[in-house]
Amino acid sequence: MTRTRTLRRVAVPAALVILAAAGCSSTTSKSSTPPATAPSSPTAPSTTTAPSTPAPSTAPSTAPSTTAAAQIVIDNFAFSPANLTVHPGQTITVVNHDSVTHTLTASSGAAFDTGALNPGKSATITAPTTPGAYPYVCTIHASMHGTLTVG
Repeated sequence: MTRTRTLRRVAVPAALVILAAAGCSSTTSKSSTPPATAPSSPTAPSTTTAPSTPAPSTAPSTAPSTTAAAQIVIDNFAFSPANLTVHPGQTITVVNHDSVTHTLTASSGAAFDTGALNPGKSATITAPTTPGAYPYVCTIHASMHGTLTVG
C-alpha cells in the first residue's frame, strides 16, 4: 500500500471525528425549556431568559469605554505607549516600573499630573473632557514625552 493511501485511510476518518466533535460542542442552546436546576413549585411564575448577547447599537456612545483599562507604563526612561487615545473623562493608570522617580505631566496648562511617582508605585489621572491632543512630559526627565489624545 502506498504512503498516500495510508495517510488517507487515517486522515479522512480523523477529520470526520474532529468535525463531529466540533458540531457537538456548540454553546448555543435553541431550546425554549430552561435547564432543570431545581424543582419548581406549581405556583411559581414562569420566567424567560434574555439572550446573553446584547443587540448591536447604532447610536454612538459618549460614555468612556469600560472594556479596556487605559494604562501607561514607565520603564527604561520611556512612556509605553507614548501615544494613547482615550475617551473624554476616562481614567488612566500610570505605573512606574523604573528604578527612579518620574512624573506624567501635561506639557501646557494643568490638564493632568501624577505628581512624583516613586519606583514601583502607580497613580491615576483623568483625561480632559475636551477632545484634542495633550502632549505630556516627565518634569524630572525632559527627554521623556508622549501625547494623550482625547477623542
